[in-house]
Amino acid sequence: MRKQHNDPRAIADIGFVPAVGTPAGVEVMSLADLRERSAVRMGKARLQAPQRPTFHHLIVLSSGSLRHTVDFTGYALTPGTWLWCRPGQVQQWGDLHGAEGTLVLFEDDFLDPGTVSAARVNDPYAPVLQVPDPQDHLALETAVNHLALEFHTLNAMSLESHVVVLRHLLAVLVLRLSEHTAPVGSPAPDPTETFVHFRDAVERDFTRTRRLEDYAQALGYSPRTLSRATLTAAGVGAKEFIDRRVILEAKRLLAHGDHSASRIAAQLGFTSATNFSKYFHQRTGRSPIAFRTTVRHLSAQDDPDGAPGTGHPRR
Repeated sequence: MRKQHNDPRAIADIGFVPAVGTPAGVEVMSLADLRERSAVRMGKARLQAPQRPTFHHLIVLSSGSLRHTVDFTGYALTPGTWLWCRPGQVQQWGDLHGAEGTLVLFEDDFLDPGTVSAARVNDPYAPVLQVPDPQDHLALETAVNHLALEFHTLNAMSLESHVVVLRHLLAVLVLRLSEHTAPVGSPAPDPTETFVHFRDAVERDFTRTRRLEDYAQALGYSPRTLSRATLTAAGVGAKEFIDRRVILEAKRLLAHGDHSASRIAAQLGFTSATNFSKYFHQRTGRSPIAFRTTVRHLSAQDDPDGAPGTGHPRR
């Protein structure tokens, strides 16, 4: 599922390509299978190198521990915790040799639209790391085990029926995850309608404007109202919330490829590379080029003979 850039340190686009003889749009494997498959199919490519998948990754451990990085934040997985990496997020695998568990890969359109909506499958603000409620742990474990069993029994029924069953079983899993799990750490308060409107507007328009006043005017709130709602829901003021979203996208673009600062500045709505560089440095303490160099350097430090990247080459 890997599409590699010529620069081995660059973040690779990962497009979903099903294994031969399996249904399109979903794949289930153990972490042991991932280690073995990667070693056979990807030669010396690094599993630990940053990647930007175009499909979902659900990871749950049965034993051991694993550190997984999503959007430049490291997460510690232990048995029973779930990690959900969504399309477009940048991820980096840790050392898999001390972890056993299950990996579920799927594309949005494998699920029916009702499930996608109800499970908030494409919510960019959904927590990455989640822990099941105690009473729901067994149900989730049963759901993922049933999904894995069905995925690996293709010959038990027609392909059409097999796909329908997989779609339903995956729907059960993602709906349970969205409804019966909580993010690791202190639970955040339920967001107010004001914050949800603001958050959605930022996600839609952050490349067009970074001015809080523009969002307040468009939404019909005062800047102070938006700041109070955002501080309560996200722990930061509204202007800081906007800036963090811009910086996250800047980091993704800088790490992802070799576009110039001028091109990235234009993509993010800055009038010049100089203004973008000043903005980035003020909020991260590093220049855009220094950040890119650091990400590439950390990737290059991975053992080139270690566990390689996931899946199959995208044709």
